Amino acid sequence: MRHKSAETPIISSAEAVKHIHSNQRVFLHSVAMTPHTLITALCDRADELKNVELIHIHTEGAAPYVDKKYEKAFKHNACFVGANVRGAVREGNADYIPVFLSEMPQLFRGGILSIDVAMISVSPPDQHGYCSLGSSVDITLGALESARLVIAEINPNVPRTHGDGFIHFGEIDFAVEVNTPIHEINPRPFGEAEEKIGRYIAEMVEDGSTLQMGIGAIPDAVLSQLTNHQKLGVHTEMFSDGLIDLVEKGVVTGEEKKVLPNLVTACFAMGSNRLYKFIDDNPMVVFKDAAYTNDTAVIRQNPKVVAINSAIEIDITGQVCADSIGALQYSGVGGQMDFIRGASLSAGGKPIIAMPSVTGKGRSKIVPFLQEGASVTTTRAHVHYVVTEWGVAFLYGKNLRQRAKELINISHPDHREELETKAFERFRHW
Repeated sequence: MRHKSAETPIISSAEAVKHIHSNQRVFLHSVAMTPHTLITALCDRADELKNVELIHIHTEGAAPYVDKKYEKAFKHNACFVGANVRGAVREGNADYIPVFLSEMPQLFRGGILSIDVAMISVSPPDQHGYCSLGSSVDITLGALESARLVIAEINPNVPRTHGDGFIHFGEIDFAVEVNTPIHEINPRPFGEAEEKIGRYIAEMVEDGSTLQMGIGAIPDAVLSQLTNHQKLGVHTEMFSDGLIDLVEKGVVTGEEKKVLPNLVTACFAMGSNRLYKFIDDNPMVVFKDAAYTNDTAVIRQNPKVVAINSAIEIDITGQVCADSIGALQYSGVGGQMDFIRGASLSAGGKPIIAMPSVTGKGRSKIVPFLQEGASVTTTRAHVHYVVTEWGVAFLYGKNLRQRAKELINISHPDHREELETKAFERFRHW
């Protein structure tokens, strides 16, 4: 907890960023809570600054600070690479830190990457003086505990969420009043492959299971197939619109969860305006520190944890690459390993890697070997279930040759002969 000042000055964004100096490390609030007004004002000061390190996980919207014209003023250091900085990382104008989401807050709290200034977005203070961190608590609490200075955008559009994401107005050093919409991502229709994957996974989900899912076509397809289930719980790092209908229909109740029963637990959310209205002042949804939501020791306490995560490619022994395309850094380690491991240790848990069998260009996502330079996000020793539109492969307890057969059986038929040839060359017997 930071100190509470007698009075927090409300000033312009241009005045606020004058308190940021060269050679400092500045944290940017995450995802839909990205403080764009402050970022724009900071970029306007670029000629006066040198070597300001900007650190964050995924952010939404523009990221002007990675433009090459600002390379002397700003250094970018992300714990997760989103679309807005991916090109800059590829071109060498930005950097990436590989780290589990569960451990990111410790980088700040432990002084490994202490924060000089935190720039955040919050709701207006309530009658008791408390502001909410809105839809992103994630690693922000750790950054705030480390920060020497906190600058906040006070935005009436920020949802007021329950849980750990409160900061007293007096703990904010400088406040800037804004009235800007929260960044939205509306659900997209899912295709035939995703629908089939969703059906396979839904059949694996038992009543009373605890779900972890992300955003995108496959999680939405799974959630759409769960309307006849009962007593489901949610303990996840993030969620999106697909969850709302299941809560409103009484499918998600959380009554069999062991950790925070009867509540939906997450550390951030991203989606449409409907989602932000759903989480606003909703006591059923609690936002916690990522060090808590993604702690394997916490996750495993829940019954029948079903963790649904994606992959860019998987080799025929079960190694999962989920954050790079070859040597190109595409996203980040995130919380995949946190939840894959947590689900595998949960009583009746099912850790699942789900993906279409081919890319948009028809290339097989099940491959003899990962691409040169590709990262191993989840090791083959951690993988239990792999699901494509062609079925379910169960790898746990199987040897390398058996794994290859399981995975080839759920690959696209157009690629199976080639995969079998490569498997024979590798294992000498088939």
